[in-house]
Amino acid sequence: MRFFNTEGPVNCQYHYCLPPLDRIGLDELLTLIERQKYFLLHAPRQTGKTTYLLALTEYLNQGGRYQAVYANLEDVQAAREDVEAGMKAAVQLIARRAAQYFPDSEAEQLAQAVLRQQSGYVALGAFLTNWCKRSLKPVVLLLDEVDSLIGDTLISLLRQLRSGYDTRPALFPQSVMLCGVRDIQDYRIHSSIEKAIITGGSAFNIKAKSLRLGDFNQEEIFLLLGQHEQETGQPFTPEALALIWQFTNGQPWLVNALAYEACFEMKVGRIRTQPITAELIQEAKERLILRRVTHLHQLSDKLKEPRVQRVIEPMLRGDELTPDISEDDVQYTLDLGLVRRGPNGLEVANRIYAEVIPRELTVVQQIKLETIERPAWYIEADGQLNMPKLLAAFQQFFRENSEFWLERYEYREAGPHLLLQAFLQRIVNGGGRVDREYGLGRRRTDLLVIWPHAGGVQRVVIEIKLLRKAPDAILRESLAQTADYADKVGATDAHLLLFDIRPNRPWDERIFHRQESHQGRTITVWGM
Repeated sequence: MRFFNTEGPVNCQYHYCLPPLDRIGLDELLTLIERQKYFLLHAPRQTGKTTYLLALTEYLNQGGRYQAVYANLEDVQAAREDVEAGMKAAVQLIARRAAQYFPDSEAEQLAQAVLRQQSGYVALGAFLTNWCKRSLKPVVLLLDEVDSLIGDTLISLLRQLRSGYDTRPALFPQSVMLCGVRDIQDYRIHSSIEKAIITGGSAFNIKAKSLRLGDFNQEEIFLLLGQHEQETGQPFTPEALALIWQFTNGQPWLVNALAYEACFEMKVGRIRTQPITAELIQEAKERLILRRVTHLHQLSDKLKEPRVQRVIEPMLRGDELTPDISEDDVQYTLDLGLVRRGPNGLEVANRIYAEVIPRELTVVQQIKLETIERPAWYIEADGQLNMPKLLAAFQQFFRENSEFWLERYEYREAGPHLLLQAFLQRIVNGGGRVDREYGLGRRRTDLLVIWPHAGGVQRVVIEIKLLRKAPDAILRESLAQTADYADKVGATDAHLLLFDIRPNRPWDERIFHRQESHQGRTITVWGM
């Protein structure tokens, strides 16, 4: 039985899969190769780049016109900026792959001869020249994980590829595809030897084009999930299909991970007569996040990078991008797949990432809160959350602890938002969930607490605003926004939290709560 793959390249014999070569126009790519172009393919991690390269290599070799070789250069990263070690490793990796594809190519013997005679600074170019000279067909070289190389090693690779460009295809590869997360023109290569930052474009100005491998569209998701129903008879309900699209926006790893969790890991989902429902997908999403699976946990490492923080932190606050944010910061975060350009501008790439980001940023705080806050304290006899009691407790907690806790946040300016979400997450873990809406220029963050209980489902809206001037000046607008969001999500209860960030404000003036009304809806306003 095939299954949904979440580790390594997809093999259609064992995994549910979409035809890899359909994801980028094959005619365009073949034209680039025919015209002897050197070009790039880039996309965020775990979107299917390696699967595509392997399928393309097989396609080209079956066509009989070219000698195509795929090689993954990730092992070269271990050499760091040691050009000698790094380039010799690259030569050996390419030669080994060539020998696997074409046992009679003498590639490994050529590599050994070159490495005995040449330094790492010219070894790759010399090997490619000798190899292509002996090849009966034009060579097409597909190099994966190129941007895992570091500094001078990456510079040397790019320059050696450029140095033989004018001798192609007789003495150098007819076409080279470099593949990685980033477009090479955006690389910022730090050279310890040249003591400068060298852009990828200057080291590889022979690049003809950059191709990007996109996410799945909605139709592709349905086709992929439909393969499971065809092979097992187990359908995904329309609501489940819609929720997978809503959660993932087509991010390939997330689509496969949700489906695998629901169909193969969860006990109910393994019953093939049981349809995969929206409830199962909701639970699968929560299980993936709570386990901090590798793909999602990797987000936490990227969030620590200053150029990522400069983009994400204003989103968490609902502010605009600040003047110190460069185009490279934005492009880098786009290339990582953390954000996308949506209809209203820059936004978090999908709803799962939107939930994971604040949770990853507050993992330590959530652990600390386990010893302080008990969910049972806020649960009434009928099973509902007592939100006024909960928010009053947070208000007091914030007054007593915010100065100490916020100083320890890397995302300090978004600290109030994150501290509240850590507090709420601690309370709802295992019983409910918190849905989040935030983004650039919204001037607010909307939270929806969803809490199932014996009598139904409690839906509570909490809107967060940073108070930069007197509350009366923004209260009317904020009440309208809170009421609109509460109506949109069908909330039974609505709260507006105003975090006063004006300097030198005494706590007695910052702390308050009162009832307000907007168009017949009661909203509790909490000052902090």
